[in-house]
Amino acid sequence: MAARRALHFVFKVGDRGRSARFYRELLGMSVLRHEEFDEGCKATCNGPYDGKWSKTMVGYGPEDNHFVAELTYNYGVGEYRLGNDFLGLTLVSSQAVSNAKKMGWPLKEVTAGIFEAEAPGGYKFYLEDKEELRQDPVLKVTLGVSNLQKSVNYWSDLLGMKIYEKDEEKQRVLLGYADNQLPHIEALMKKENQKILTPLVSLDTPGKATVQVIILADPDGHEICFVGDEAFRDLSKVDPNGDKLLDDAMAADGSDKWFAAQKMKKASA
Repeated sequence: MAARRALHFVFKVGDRGRSARFYRELLGMSVLRHEEFDEGCKATCNGPYDGKWSKTMVGYGPEDNHFVAELTYNYGVGEYRLGNDFLGLTLVSSQAVSNAKKMGWPLKEVTAGIFEAEAPGGYKFYLEDKEELRQDPVLKVTLGVSNLQKSVNYWSDLLGMKIYEKDEEKQRVLLGYADNQLPHIEALMKKENQKILTPLVSLDTPGKATVQVIILADPDGHEICFVGDEAFRDLSKVDPNGDKLLDDAMAADGSDKWFAAQKMKKASA
């Protein structure tokens, strides 16, 4: 069995074109793969929607050894209301800061050398203006919780993350996966009476590998998806046609015109 590691964070996007520009041109990420689906995911990967949707994986390198962003686009949804759970994604990239300035994208220096940029839809990114010395510029994802100790117990004791830093005064804890942690997730969650949103299920991607996933919810309802390692490595191979597939899909997307012709607006979710 393989060690656990964090794979990606899901961003639901209402404006796929502007979002693609932000991730590709400002952050400097590459399209690793793009997939179109005619109906909703049975594990609700695209949310509680039954219609056509797409998934675009973007990042600084292969999913095999990089943390990446999953951009989920539902053709019938124009915008999403954000809550107070996702507080930001931090990455180290002087190039991203430079790109933002050249593009005229709003930047706010929140502390010395760290700039806040807002992606379409309101997601916040914190850009450290330093040369990327790590293999993967993505440093961390910050989540808001209602009870710090309860969340630490869940993510550390049950999900097996290691505590790297703890600041009692600021009520912050930094966690991550170390090597060789081999869980039996579903059995453990059932034993501990924890919430399982989607029991172990196999998901098909047309023309690609079938992967097994289980989706959990932490004490604050943050969704955590665990995926089988071997099949995921096959599914997540970088597709050299990813950019073209995304651009073709955006060019062929007539949903805005259709809604306009019906004198309707896309749903706000």
